[in-house]
Amino acid sequence: MIKLVSPVENLENYLRQNRVEAKIIKFEHPTSTVEEAEKALGVSKEQIIKTVIFTDENGVPIAAIVTGDLRVNEQKLAEMLGNTRVKIARPSAVRNITGYDAGGVPPVGHTQQSRIMYLIDRKVMTFDKVYGGGGTKITMLEISPKDIKRLTNARIVDITE
Repeated sequence: MIKLVSPVENLENYLRQNRVEAKIIKFEHPTSTVEEAEKALGVSKEQIIKTVIFTDENGVPIAAIVTGDLRVNEQKLAEMLGNTRVKIARPSAVRNITGYDAGGVPPVGHTQQSRIMYLIDRKVMTFDKVYGGGGTKITMLEISPKDIKRLTNARIVDITE
C-alpha cells in the first residue's frame, strides 16, 4: 500500500533533511492572500512573502519571491532575464512545477527545484524572518530569507513595482 504524503509533510521533510530551523504555522481559516495572512499572523504585509511562479518564453519556470506589500514588475523581470516576456503560470502549472497549489506555495521545497530559476527581491532580505506559504491554504512557513537563498541558490534582484 502506498502512503500518500500531504503537502505539509513534504515541506516538513524537506526542511528537516536540509536542517532548516523554520516553523509551519497552522490556521483554522485560509491564509492564501496577503491580507488573510497579515490578519492571522499579526505582522505587517512587508514580512509576508509571496512566491509567484512565472514561465519565460522558453518555458523555464521562475520563482519570484517578493514582500506582500509589493508586486512583481513583469517587464523588469523579463528584461532582467534577457527575455521579451514572462507570463504568470496557470494554477495547474504551479502545482506541476512546485508540488503545491497556488495560494499555499512555500518559497522552498519544490518538486522541480532543479529546473526553477529563483529570484528574491532585495527587500525580502532585509528581514530576519519572513512568512510565506506553508504548503496549503491554511498553513504558513516562518523562515529566514538567508535560508531561502541558501536552499534555492537564488539571485537577489530588484523585480518589484
